[in-house]
Amino acid sequence: MALAAANSVVELREVLLKDKPADLTAVSAKATVPVLVLPDGQILEESLDIIDWALEQSDPLNWARGDVGATDWIQRCDGELKTWLDRYKYADRFPEASAQQYRQQVEHHLQHMENTFNTHRWLGGTGASVADIAVFPFVRQFAAVEPQWWAQAPYPKVRAWLAFWL
Repeated sequence: MALAAANSVVELREVLLKDKPADLTAVSAKATVPVLVLPDGQILEESLDIIDWALEQSDPLNWARGDVGATDWIQRCDGELKTWLDRYKYADRFPEASAQQYRQQVEHHLQHMENTFNTHRWLGGTGASVADIAVFPFVRQFAAVEPQWWAQAPYPKVRAWLAFWL
C-alpha cells in the first residue's frame, strides 16, 4: 500500500514459499517475502523497511507523520499479536491449546483497537498513518480464519476500519 501511495514503480512477483524461485534465493538469504531490490542493489527484506523506504520517496497522504502510538501499534502487532495469530490460523500445528484459546489471545489486541476507535478513527490518532497500513493485514488475516464468527464479533469499529482498508 505504501508503494502504491508513493507511486513507486515496482515489479510484483507471486511467490510460493514451498517452491521458492531462484531469483528470490539469489537476492535474499532469508528467502521470505516481501523482498524489495532497490535500483542501487540494496535489498529490503522487511515490510516496515519497505514502507519506510516508499514513504521517504514520496508521502502524498502524509502517512509517515508519526502520530503518537503508531510505533506501539506496529510493534505490538508484529510481535505478540502475530504470534497468537499464527497459532490461531494454524491451530492444528500448535495442539497445546485450541483455536478458540488462541483467538481469545488475539481478541485482547482487538479489544484495545476497538477502544482506540472510540476516540479516534485511526490507529495513529488524527489521520491514517503507517500504523494503519502496517496493522490492517494482520486483522485481515484474523478475520479470514472464521469469517462467520468475525461478522458477528463484538468489534464493529474494527470491522468498519478493516472494511475501509480492504
